[in-house]
Amino acid sequence: MPIYEYEIIPSDEKTQPAGRFEIRQSMADAPLTRHPETGEPVRRVYAAFSVGTGGSSSSSKSSASYPSSSCGCCGGGSCPL
Repeated sequence: MPIYEYEIIPSDEKTQPAGRFEIRQSMADAPLTRHPETGEPVRRVYAAFSVGTGGSSSSSKSSASYPSSSCGCCGGGSCPL
C-alpha cells in the first residue's frame, strides 16, 4: 500500500503553521478530510516522485555504454548518493 502525505489545514494560518503527516492507505481509499487522531481538517499533498524501471530506455544510447556507479542508481558514475 502507498504512503500518502497530508497537511493539516490550520484554523488561523497567520499564527499557526500547517503540520504534515504520512499515512499508509490503499489506493482505493478516499482521501482523508480529517486527521485520524485530532479530527483537524486536512488535505492531501501531492509531490513529484521518480520510478526506475530497470529496463532499457527509449534513447539511442544503450545503458550498457555507461559506467556503473557505486550505488547502481545513476548509471553515470557521478551519483550524489
